Amino acid sequence: MIIEQITCEALKLGVAERAVLAETIWESIESSCEFSTDISDDEALILAKQRDAEIESGKVSSLSHVELMHRLAR
Repeated sequence: MIIEQITCEALKLGVAERAVLAETIWESIESSCEFSTDISDDEALILAKQRDAEIESGKVSSLSHVELMHRLAR
């Protein structure tokens, strides 16, 4: 089954069922990735502001959600 078929079928589910599905999928991804928890909330805020400034200045460009999903699917 290809991703478009899965998506189509998943969107036929009710809101609560889709939420459970999304959580299940996220947990399967999250458990296979290592996320650094060594960063404090203050450090995370500083980093987010730096990233925003980079985007605003044109130093880097952001991706749309669609483009991100397309790249991840490759």
